[in-house]
This record gives sequence, structure tokens and C-alpha cells, in this order.
Amino acid sequence: MVRVLVPRECFPGETRVAATPETVRRLAAKGCVVSVERGAGQASGYDDAAYGDAGAELVEAKGAGADHWSRADVVMAVQAAALVRGRPELNSLPAGAVLLGLLEPHGNDDLKRQLESLQLTALALELLPRISRAQAMDVLSSQANIAGYKAVLLASAALDRYVPMLMTAAGTIQPARALILGAGVAGLQALATARRLGAVVYVSDVRPAAKEQVESLGGRFIEPPELDQKPGETGGYAQQATEAFLAEQRRQLTEQLALADMVICTAQVPGRPAPRLIDDAMLQHMRPGSVVVDLAVAQGGNCEGSEPGTTVWRHGVQLIGADALPCTVANHASALYARNLAALLEHLITAPAEPDTGAVLRLDLEDPIVAGCLFSHHGSPAPVAVGGAA
Repeated sequence: MVRVLVPRECFPGETRVAATPETVRRLAAKGCVVSVERGAGQASGYDDAAYGDAGAELVEAKGAGADHWSRADVVMAVQAAALVRGRPELNSLPAGAVLLGLLEPHGNDDLKRQLESLQLTALALELLPRISRAQAMDVLSSQANIAGYKAVLLASAALDRYVPMLMTAAGTIQPARALILGAGVAGLQALATARRLGAVVYVSDVRPAAKEQVESLGGRFIEPPELDQKPGETGGYAQQATEAFLAEQRRQLTEQLALADMVICTAQVPGRPAPRLIDDAMLQHMRPGSVVVDLAVAQGGNCEGSEPGTTVWRHGVQLIGADALPCTVANHASALYARNLAALLEHLITAPAEPDTGAVLRLDLEDPIVAGCLFSHHGSPAPVAVGGAA
């Protein structure tokens, strides 16, 4: 049998969990034995009893009876990089065990060396290729969707005016004007949410191809600057724009910012600092009382002056540094994240050949999904069997 361990998260403020009772049942049906540390799902609304009813083995996080690490074939986590740094129990994992989670892989050579020294195979979910076969496994998209939704709610709550148009006995209130920077998954969800609340929504993106998606959701697309070299996308992600293009885009956005009541910044490029789209001079053109929510703040921010996890005032504008929004919607964020991981693990599992035999986890390094997100590897270059009968 493939033994799967779901540990408690140790990253400060992390409220999500890597498996839910639903996915425990799903994995058990595939021939896995799932162990869940007590309290692992408490912050996201999944209690120990629910896991037990789903067929999970409840184990102690530390102390007596915490030998489940030495028996695990797969460890599923949310903040897997923090797990490596903060849980010495990883040293007990058998050689060749597989770690699935968010590993902050870009430029993180120290973590890679640490995993290799532990003889662990790690799949970084940030590196999962954006191909059709991997859509059900796409953690970044599922969590960005939540971030885009919650960003608009934060901006609406902080705004000093109504969002929808209202006709009252005292007169008509005009709808708020929202500006969204970036038409990726988070940006499109922000657009849809702002439209549901009644805002008039404008969207800016460096990719001309985003226009059709924006307009299909009722947004108004701001055409990118007319330069010879326009950024496109690679592997489903926006490419890094040139500094000349960004400078021209900032000039174009200054006029839009002066009219905006709320701005949602979502522009990010994997492995690189977030592009600076709003500078201090541009903020001075915004209406006092308007709101900027910066979803890229953890990567340096799209807006100058935004700070992770806090709200600051600059030239009368609220800058909300929203760096962990999925954790504020922990129940549904966990449900989606857990389904993503379950889909990936199911992709790696070979079903039992006989009813009484266990499943086998096979890592085919020629598989584009495995090769795309493989961060560290212990074993031969050929397909590797982990757990169960070979």
C-alpha cells in the first residue's frame, strides 16, 4: 500500500490543509493508506472526527506514537518548504519518499540541496506545467481564483463609497469604477466579482490576447501600448515585459488611475520580481479615499509603497498588501488545494492488480507532468516504484 502522510502545517498564519475528508476517501479508494496528524485540519474547518469517519488513520504530531514519518511513502503539505525547515521529523522519512507541496523552487538551491541530502524526491506544485492534462492539478490557479475574489471584497469593504449604482430618493449614486491590472486567473476572478457587485470594471494586461476573455466577462479592456515588442505568454504565464514597455504602460495607466475608485494588482511573473506598475507619482493622481489591493506584494509588489500583510496610507490612498488571501478562505481554499493534490497523486498511482494488493506509486521521469514539477529526485532515471508491491 502507498502510505500517505498529511502533517500539520508549521508556517505562521497558514490555515489550509493538504487533504480533506473528501480527498481521504478518494485516495483510499485508489489503494492508499492515509495518515493525518491530529489537528491538521482544525484551522480550515475539518475536525479529526471527520477524517476518522473518512477512513484516515489519526496520528500524533509529536511525541509518543509519532513514528508515522518513518513509514510514509508520500508527504502532502501546503507550505512544504516551511515543513522542510521546521519539522525535523523529515529526517525520519525513508529514502526515496515523495514530498508534494509548495516549495518556493525558483532560485532556492539551498532547499534543493537539503532535500537531496535527505534522499527525498520533491514535486514543486509551482512548477506544474500548464497543459490540459494538468488542469485538475493546478494549485496556483485554484488559489489565485480565491485571491482574486477576496481582493475585491477587501477593496469594497475599505472603499468610502458604494460599489453598485443606486437610485434613491436623495438622488442617484454612480457605480464605483474598478481597475484591474493583470488578466490572469486572479484578475479574471476579480473582474467577475467586481461586476457581480455592480462596479464598472476596466482591465489592463500586457497580452493583447486577453481582450476576448475580459470582454466575455463584461469588462472593458485597456489596449496595451503600441510598441514593436509586446510581451506574450509562455506555458500559460505572462512573459516578463521590457522596461520600455512598462514605462509606456505606466504613462497610459496614470489617466486610468485618476478615475479609479478601487485597483486590484495581480501582475506576476514566476521566478521574477513582480513588475512595478504603479509608482509614487501615479498614486498622487488617485482620488483620496480610493483603494489599491496588491496581490503581488510578496514578490515586491505592483504598487510602490505596499507592504505584505498590512494596510498603509499614501497620498490619501489605502494600499492593502494582500499576500495570503487564500488563508482567509481556508475551508474552500483547502478543498480546492486538496483536490489538486489528489488529482496529481492519482496520476502517479498504479491501481492494484489484485483486490488484496496495494497500489503502487510510479514516478515516470519522461512524463511531462512529473518532469515539469520535479524539484529534487532520489533514485534511478527510469520509472521508480514507491510503496506497495512492485
